[in-house]
Amino acid sequence: MQKRVVITGMGIWSCLGTTLDEVAKSLYEGRSGIVFDQLRKDMGFRSALTGKVALPDLKGELSRAQRVFMPEQAMYAYCATRDALADAGIDADFLAANEVGLLYGNDSSTVPVVNAVDTMREKKDTTLCGSGAIFQSMNSTVTMNLDCIFKLKGINLTVSGACASGSHAIGLGALLIQNGLQDMVVCGGAQEVNPFCVGSFDGISAFSTRESEPERASRPFDRDRDGLIPSGGAATVIIESYESAVRRGAHIYGEVLGYGFSGNGDHISSPNVDGPVRSLEMAVRRAGISAKDIGYINAHATSTHVGDANEAKAIRRVFGDRTVEVTSTKSQTGHEMWMAGASEVIYSMLMMKRGFIAPNLNFENPDEDSEGLLIPAKRIEKHFDVFLSNSFGFGGTNSTLVIRNI
Repeated sequence: MQKRVVITGMGIWSCLGTTLDEVAKSLYEGRSGIVFDQLRKDMGFRSALTGKVALPDLKGELSRAQRVFMPEQAMYAYCATRDALADAGIDADFLAANEVGLLYGNDSSTVPVVNAVDTMREKKDTTLCGSGAIFQSMNSTVTMNLDCIFKLKGINLTVSGACASGSHAIGLGALLIQNGLQDMVVCGGAQEVNPFCVGSFDGISAFSTRESEPERASRPFDRDRDGLIPSGGAATVIIESYESAVRRGAHIYGEVLGYGFSGNGDHISSPNVDGPVRSLEMAVRRAGISAKDIGYINAHATSTHVGDANEAKAIRRVFGDRTVEVTSTKSQTGHEMWMAGASEVIYSMLMMKRGFIAPNLNFENPDEDSEGLLIPAKRIEKHFDVFLSNSFGFGGTNSTLVIRNI
C-alpha cells in the first residue's frame, strides 16, 4: 500500500502578495500584478512588462554570512519556506529531530554570473568576484541555501525542468513519500525577476508588447494574445505522509492524488498536443478518479499562440468540450516560470478552500481552440473538491498534478 500524501503548509512571495490572505484577496478581486518597467525599456527590451515583486529585506532576520550566498530568487524562496513551515506548525526543534527533505524548482541564476564575468573582464582578478559568487550562481543555489538555513537532513535536490520545475518538485516529493523514502518534503519553485534573466526571451519576441495596458497584456486563450509576461518570486508547499500529519495534529489542506509527466519528444520550444495529453491522462489515472470528478483546471496557458492552442486541444481531448471550468492564473500574475508549478497549486488551493474561481482576465474573444473550453472571464462562486494543475516547459517537459480537498 502506498502512503497518502497531504499538504500541510503553504507560503508564497509573489506579485499578488506575500501572504496567503493577500494572495487570496488579489485572486478574488481579479487584481493584476503586471507593470511597466522603465529600466527594461532603457536596456533596449522590446517589452518592458513584468510582474512586480518586492525584494525582501532580510538584514534583521539572517546573518550577513547567510545572506552573502543568496541571490534574489533564494531570498524569495527563504521567505516562502519560512512562512510555509510556520503555517504547517513546524519549528527548528522538529527539523532537528526529523529527516525532512527538500525538492525545489529553479532553472537559472543570472545576475551572479553576470556580475562575476563583468568583474573578471574589468579587473582581471578572480579573487574580486567575492566568496558568495559560486554559491549564488549555481542552479542549485536555492536548495543549497534553504538546506543550510533550515538545517534539513533529508533529500536535498534542485529540480531543473524549465517552466514545469515547481510542479515536478511537488510530484517527485509525493513519489518519495508514497514509497516510504521520506515522511515530509519541503517542495516549491523560485524565479528571479531581474531583467537579465529574461533578456534572451525578449530577444526571440516571446513577450507581449501591449505596453500601454500592462494589466490587459496577459490574455491566456484569447484570440488577440501576443505573448507572455515574465514574472516570478517563490512558492513553497509542505507535503508529508497522512500518518505524519495525523501524528503531529497538523492542519491538512488537501491530498496530492496524482502526478503525471511526459516528454514531447519534439521541438525544443514549440509544444505539441500528444505530450500534454499523456501527462494529463497519467495524472488522472494515478489519482484513481475519472475526468468528470475534477472541478477546476488551472491551465499552464502563458498567453502564447501555439502554447495556448495546443493545451486547449489537449484538455478537450481528455475532458471533452466545455465540461469543467478552465482558467490560467497567469492572466493576473504573468508567467512565473520556474516558480509557476508550485505557485499555481497554492492559487488553486486558496480558491478551492474559499469557494471561488478567479477570472481568466482579458478573455474577450475565444479562438477556434479555446471556444471549446469553459473559460470564465469573470470570477465565479463555485465549490469544488478536486483540481488539476498543468505545467509545461521548454524542451517538452510536462507535469500535471491532481489535488483533492480535505
